[in-house]
Amino acid sequence: MRHLYLAATGQNRGKTTVSLGVLDGFRRRGLSAAFIKPVGQRTVEVEGIPADEDAILMKAVFELPEPLALMSPVHIPRGFTRAYIEGAVVEDLPARIRAAHAAIATDRDIVLIEGTGHAGVGAVVGLSNAVVAGLLGAPAIIVSEGGVGRPIDEIVLNAALFERHGVRVAGAIVNKLDLDARPGLARTLEKGLAQHGIRLLGVLPYRPTLSNPSLAMVFEGVGGELVHAGPSLDLVIGDIAVGAMKPEHMLQRIGPRTLVIVPGDREDVILALATAHGVSGGVALGLVLTGGYRPRRAILDAIREADLFATLVPEDTYVVASEVHDLLVKTHPSDTEKIEAIKELVWERLEIDPVLEAATPIGR
Repeated sequence: MRHLYLAATGQNRGKTTVSLGVLDGFRRRGLSAAFIKPVGQRTVEVEGIPADEDAILMKAVFELPEPLALMSPVHIPRGFTRAYIEGAVVEDLPARIRAAHAAIATDRDIVLIEGTGHAGVGAVVGLSNAVVAGLLGAPAIIVSEGGVGRPIDEIVLNAALFERHGVRVAGAIVNKLDLDARPGLARTLEKGLAQHGIRLLGVLPYRPTLSNPSLAMVFEGVGGELVHAGPSLDLVIGDIAVGAMKPEHMLQRIGPRTLVIVPGDREDVILALATAHGVSGGVALGLVLTGGYRPRRAILDAIREADLFATLVPEDTYVVASEVHDLLVKTHPSDTEKIEAIKELVWERLEIDPVLEAATPIGR
């Protein structure tokens, strides 16, 4: 039985994307693979069981038999940090993690352990990624994204904290690279990281469709009243715009895959978008009408006639824009096309054997 710890240099670096592809790669190699997210920050309940969203995703995608209570043993809900600092949390959380890890590993060839954020996340409750990886005795692979200087700086910084806790950094993966425009970037990163004794295990190209949510995900995330579903909720948005300018200026700044977030009382902008889309098509992908302001019936009819997705929500524009931004980097079990695309991309562009070689036997 072997295991490895997949960490990142921060939020939204594509760690879950790499986890999906790597776990799929293990299975394609004929290995019996398990998954655990020891510490979760984005927790939801499934049939009364609290679990991290990533554990839920992996269980659903790969039909993993282990219960969510083992795949996601520790959660950090609102108020937990303060309670921990004030001494109100008395449970032995490291013991719970060790027990879940041991149970998950039973009769499995390899266990993929996914961290949360950068190496120091969780330190406030004594469970940083570096501490947990050291607790389990797992080597770490660090995921970063884009560019040259920033990913190298971030990877080196995070590696230092892992090494401080006795964790061997087996290598790094850099995600979201524009390899078409800069084909030599992978070699530059490899040489730059090697100067710090860190092996580049692979790079993944940037794919907008893997970073952006579908309209169905947007509706699930922001909720509200569905005014019109449009041609298909499976369409993936390409960009986001806030409708806070004159209609003629707005029309100059949006593309055919743009989701426009606009106050429901900006009927001038809404009508201009609906009319332009109805006449020429491809002006926008959909609308999120904010503030709880319901446009007049004639405006709603224009949206439906133009066949534009639209939902009406009570929150203000800033809150909704933040919610949609969060959706840009998350993958949900229902997003089957995106998940299959991730699997194929990682399989084609990331050699799985070096990742497998990085894993070490459990207990060593």
